[in-house]
Amino acid sequence: MKNRWITAFFLGLITVSHPMNAQTKPDDNAKMEWFKNAKLGVFIHWGIYSVNGISESWSFFNNYINHENYMKQLNGFSASKYKPDEWTDLIKKSGAQYAVITTKHHDGVALWNSKAEQSTTIPTHSLAKKDVLTPFVTSLQKSGLKTGLYYSLPDWSHPYYDFNTRTKKRYELKDDPKRWQQFVSYYQTQLTELSSQYHPDLLWFDGDWEHTPEEWQPSKTLDILRKYNPNIIINPRLNKHGDYDTPEQGIPVVSPSHKYWELCYTMNDSWGYQPDDENYKTPNMIIRTLADVISMGGNLLLDIGPKSDGTIPEKQVDILKHLGRWAAKNKEAIYGTTKGLPFENFKGKSSFSGTGKSVFLYLEEAKDFVKVYGLANKPDAVKMVGDDLAKVNFSFTHDKTMTVDLSKVKFDQDVTTVELVFKEKPIFLKNFPADAYSLTDILEQKSTKMAAYDLANHLHGGNNLLNGSGFTSDGQDMKIQKTSKTNPETLEWISKHAEALYETGQGLPEGHYSGMSALSKDRQTIYLFVEGKPTGPVALKGIKNNVARIRIVGEGSIISHKVYNKLYWSDTPGMMYIDVPKGRLDKNMTVIAILLDKPVELHREKVNAIENNL
Repeated sequence: MKNRWITAFFLGLITVSHPMNAQTKPDDNAKMEWFKNAKLGVFIHWGIYSVNGISESWSFFNNYINHENYMKQLNGFSASKYKPDEWTDLIKKSGAQYAVITTKHHDGVALWNSKAEQSTTIPTHSLAKKDVLTPFVTSLQKSGLKTGLYYSLPDWSHPYYDFNTRTKKRYELKDDPKRWQQFVSYYQTQLTELSSQYHPDLLWFDGDWEHTPEEWQPSKTLDILRKYNPNIIINPRLNKHGDYDTPEQGIPVVSPSHKYWELCYTMNDSWGYQPDDENYKTPNMIIRTLADVISMGGNLLLDIGPKSDGTIPEKQVDILKHLGRWAAKNKEAIYGTTKGLPFENFKGKSSFSGTGKSVFLYLEEAKDFVKVYGLANKPDAVKMVGDDLAKVNFSFTHDKTMTVDLSKVKFDQDVTTVELVFKEKPIFLKNFPADAYSLTDILEQKSTKMAAYDLANHLHGGNNLLNGSGFTSDGQDMKIQKTSKTNPETLEWISKHAEALYETGQGLPEGHYSGMSALSKDRQTIYLFVEGKPTGPVALKGIKNNVARIRIVGEGSIISHKVYNKLYWSDTPGMMYIDVPKGRLDKNMTVIAILLDKPVELHREKVNAIENNL
């Protein structure tokens, strides 16, 4: 046994290095350093669409309102209470390191005093009669925050652009190439203005799907941008000529393949201000989303939509303030971190510090312990981020499993962060031996919480220790072999949760649920093992199926759920949040059963930009 462990240990060292080994190499592109380290930005959709509170640009493109009536909103855009310094202060206090503002959306209305041919601008054509972009950019740059400018390539209002609405075109390019070239000159003139006046750190393109690279002429566009800032960062929506990936609305199930990426995400269902859209995510959901994105090595670009008078809706302000509270407390576990541990090493969200000598574990529930697997070297200390007085003990087993005792810790209301501190970079093994627990070992554990965890962990990995043990489908009349040390409380927990343990198999792959799970024999029921006391609703992503019902196993309660960011015309699933009443939680481990309409189907594909906003 000892020789086998030594062999496995050295094989692990040879074949696997933890994620930090790759991250400690100098970046290929130094200009991306600030972006990689930022982790949080604020997106701002502000334009005339905020007057009536309707969908930005798409509302007339999809013929929900005619173009003439849409453009009449210029007469109501006042910016009368616009205070750019207050915007900047709020953004900075949220913990964001950069902001991206819509300088011009697809409707063609520019926030600055553009002199490009036949431009429609806020200073010239709106009630405000002033440049509303320059004061904000000036304020951002004074604050030290990085400046990002969103720019729509299409301009559905401009006479030189071919498309006007989904059902109406002004001309065909093949019939009037000169007119198209006039449009290219127009949009490149606007980009020259933005670059020369503001020298942005980042340019956020949108709408490239309407034309080919040959038509947009991206090489010339890039030359313009780099003339004024050789280190400008560009998103990929200039026909793939960009520095990072931009999944939109859908939180990735697994880390995008690109080295750098950013999730752009709304607080409710709308980018711009829509007063009737009250479908806001809670601050808890947003904070946990940030932790999820950080654990996958990305950035979160969180959107706000100011009103036409320049004020920011109270609910959006509240979310940013809550985010700022958590960011201030956990700054060392946010900025400069890199992608975390594989799920096989830690059943949750995590990240590495920039030096590679700390591992951060993000906990979405209050619980007595956490386990880390395949750790070849012990940490020098374990700390609670944001709580210097916390005393945390930890232990190691022969199989390189680390258990952190959290029984005396004060947990955060949203996400608690545990820091494992090492003098040298930790080594995490990939091919490590699993815990060598037998069913008897687990039944004899003094802690039922620990026993339930170990049973769930084995089951999640496809090893159901209860198979062939005398266990029954309803947990009654069990013939499981007992010893004098068998813990009766553990047997009670097993009996209560028999449905989730009897002939169930391997759980969901990494990324769908931040915890352990199992699947029924027919793969039509997902069982989620919920540790401790969750700080908010249980989150599940990437499930394509319709949900028939959700229950708490062993006590019959039907519980509610809600799906966010599910676009009805897209196959990409939304984010499912399941409300578990605190009074219904099992003191050792709660199990949730999710009955699906058919065997589970999982979405693990790339999340793309929205190109068809019907």
